[in-house]
Amino acid sequence: MHTNGRELAFPDGFLWGAATAAHQIEGNNINSDWWVREHAAGTSIVEPSGDAMDSYHRYREDMTLLRDAGLDAYRFSIEWARIEPEKGFVSNAEIDHYRRMVGTALELGLTPMVTLLHFTVPRWFADDGMWRSPEAADRFARYTELALRVLGDDVEWVCTINEPNIAAMIAGGEDPANLVAYGLPDPDLHVADTLLECHRRAREILAASGRTRSGWTVATQAFQAEPGCEEVAREYGHKRDDWYLEAAKGDDWVGVQAYTRTIIGPDGPRQVPDGVETTLTGWEYYPAALAEGVRAAWRLTGGVPVVVTENGIATDDDARRVDYTEAALAGLHAAMQDGVEVEGYLHWSLLDNYEWASGFRPTFGLVSVDRTTFERTPKPSLAWLGSVARDGVLRVR
Repeated sequence: MHTNGRELAFPDGFLWGAATAAHQIEGNNINSDWWVREHAAGTSIVEPSGDAMDSYHRYREDMTLLRDAGLDAYRFSIEWARIEPEKGFVSNAEIDHYRRMVGTALELGLTPMVTLLHFTVPRWFADDGMWRSPEAADRFARYTELALRVLGDDVEWVCTINEPNIAAMIAGGEDPANLVAYGLPDPDLHVADTLLECHRRAREILAASGRTRSGWTVATQAFQAEPGCEEVAREYGHKRDDWYLEAAKGDDWVGVQAYTRTIIGPDGPRQVPDGVETTLTGWEYYPAALAEGVRAAWRLTGGVPVVVTENGIATDDDARRVDYTEAALAGLHAAMQDGVEVEGYLHWSLLDNYEWASGFRPTFGLVSVDRTTFERTPKPSLAWLGSVARDGVLRVR
């Protein structure tokens, strides 16, 4: 229950923004492995990404909407499949394209956070064994060196790998349509080890450049044990969440991406019970997941600074989006008051976009997009979050 009239102040310099991922918004990422999945015969993916939101051409408009609302940070990813569409062939034009995105963000007064890998990889890399290839870490290191040209000397925040815990499930061969919050499959632990090696190699390269703070982001699931099931929950959650947070010890920061919770019974995860409010993804409406994920990250990393790199809700009811975000931010503020160092909040997502195996139906965006004309229409939630950012104060209703 809300307490009327509470004003929760966030610290000066706190980053307020939104996040996107290249494949989900750019369109026509034809050299990526996911494009192949989308168009394969008999695919379980409900629809292809196609033109997506055409943000490849409209990124300035997108960033301007974010800036004009009062937000000051933008997380976006760059596509390895565009930069190195064939093994050993480097597209200078695509490097220049992403460098222009960085320049546009800076010109608009936005702090850019650049993600090097947000799930998708080049076709050739997938064909060569992907994360099971003995050359995977060398190839990712080479890609990171190419990305230095995108980052220049003015990008402070770099995410090496988005959600390696989910990537380990996808790269392990699991049907992406089965990647649901309840009953996540076992990750491929060899793939997890390889992803960690890639992350550490990338961090070495970034650190040697002397210009960036780097980390990776983890999809935290807020695993909660039924009475007597604490050991089941610990075992279930460690290889899906905690291991990746523990691996971030010593990093410059760690990203938390939180949406919902999972109840663990004696036989593992429970389905959401009947009568509980759910979102368009079928997840339980549970804004407390954010604070739980942030507290877990702080504890398991031994005090690595946290950035909320994704948090949001798939809904057609924008007022409910505001309700969810308000409650999530109130919990985040409480965690910060308890000593957890949090440096920013990036909402997922700036735009309604392509949500992988679910297609375009789940709408997470602060901005809607007409998929024929690509006209952008800001939702009231964008103005609301922007007002929180401008004032640095959350007014809890």
